[in-house]
Amino acid sequence: MFQFFKVNDPFRIIGVVFFLLLWSVLYLFFSSDVPTNAQLTWMLLGERLSEGALLYQEVLDDTAPLSAGVFMWIDWLFGRNLLVYELLGRLLIIFQVIHWNRTMIRYRVFSENTYLPAIILLSLFHLSFDMLSLNPALMGSTFLVLALSQLFSQTVLQTESSESTLLIGIYGGLATGFHSVYIFFLPFVIVVGIAISGFSFRQLMLSLAGYFLPLLLISVYYFWMDGLEDFLGIWPLIFQSKPYNYQPLNWVGILLAFPFLLSFLGYFIGSIASSATINQQKQRQIMIFWLLFAAVSLYFSRKQAMFQVVIIFPALSYLITRFFLVIQKKIILQLAFFTLIVIVPLGSWGYFANNEAFQKNYRVQPYSKSLDPGKSIQVLGEEMGPYLNHRLGGPFLNYHLSKVYLDQEKNLRQRVRLFELIHSQQPQLVLDPNGDFKRLLEEYPELQRNYQLGSPGIFEWK
Repeated sequence: MFQFFKVNDPFRIIGVVFFLLLWSVLYLFFSSDVPTNAQLTWMLLGERLSEGALLYQEVLDDTAPLSAGVFMWIDWLFGRNLLVYELLGRLLIIFQVIHWNRTMIRYRVFSENTYLPAIILLSLFHLSFDMLSLNPALMGSTFLVLALSQLFSQTVLQTESSESTLLIGIYGGLATGFHSVYIFFLPFVIVVGIAISGFSFRQLMLSLAGYFLPLLLISVYYFWMDGLEDFLGIWPLIFQSKPYNYQPLNWVGILLAFPFLLSFLGYFIGSIASSATINQQKQRQIMIFWLLFAAVSLYFSRKQAMFQVVIIFPALSYLITRFFLVIQKKIILQLAFFTLIVIVPLGSWGYFANNEAFQKNYRVQPYSKSLDPGKSIQVLGEEMGPYLNHRLGGPFLNYHLSKVYLDQEKNLRQRVRLFELIHSQQPQLVLDPNGDFKRLLEEYPELQRNYQLGSPGIFEWK
């Protein structure tokens, strides 16, 4: 199997597609139809936006605007359909895989052309099931892969290319529009562009202009919708809210241990055992800086789960490919390749499927109490189970972000805005396990007249 993908033959991409289809059929056949907490959040967001609500103004969530728009269209076309998320995610993955391998060949990243980066990158996506479904990190990373390809082009072009430098910025801005933590791509472009790619002042300004163009268009949209103040007020709070620890860091470390080991060996053994051209040295430096940028973005991610780490996969696939190209012992090659492609994905899926603590923390659990299915609800807590059979009726979708927003000091105008936010949406049931809504009612007597305490921790609209 290793030799099959090592050969430079475009038809080898058929093997990559077959691998994806095989794993997808097996996964979809044995997987649970219960969404994760993060997936249900995106479905609820798309549902509310398709009803006419505006993100950050009428719905408080940390999802970036462009991803929210995608979820809105999915809900408008398909509703709460988990299979659509799975299929769209795989389409983005195969696009990334094919484009990334094409980049490796086109810009002579390795001494020999090979389709190993494609199958390695695809196998990394199978380390965890939530990487395969459509999510903001995956959508944003697709544009970062495109930007990375343009950066690689700067290492081989002998003349200054305005188009390439502009595209680097535009792709980076679009990535930030899909996933907010990718804002750290901006300092990455500045540092790498100047220190490694040798950007002139004109190229640097073109990249910066391209980066801010999508963000400016998003701001214009919010200004047109009379929501710019809310957009500029809520967006910074995203980085101040408490993260959702869906998967403990030790689980993530265990899953990434073997790929990181191969990457470590690929970097050091490859640096010693093989020579590199000037362009290849620049490409290697870009990948190292990429890992540093990815680590920073992962640190600031508010939903801590495996799907966030897709940002590091291009760098890992590059380093692991170096390992396979410099190691000469066939037994080591075959064993390492089979472990990475087959054993690690199977092991991770088996671990997640049989780990009750993981299922409880990450999968949506049914709500223990009986609620009227015809009523809209607002949950001021981390539990997502009540939303399985109800629609979101209030503004507070992301509890941690909403907590920061509710606790911050407010002037008179902001207090009026908060009252209007709740009163205009009028959630019929408010689940208040932590007492946040109770304190809110004490601050707003007019709201208190509209709600009465039913069962403990549940307020009902009169």
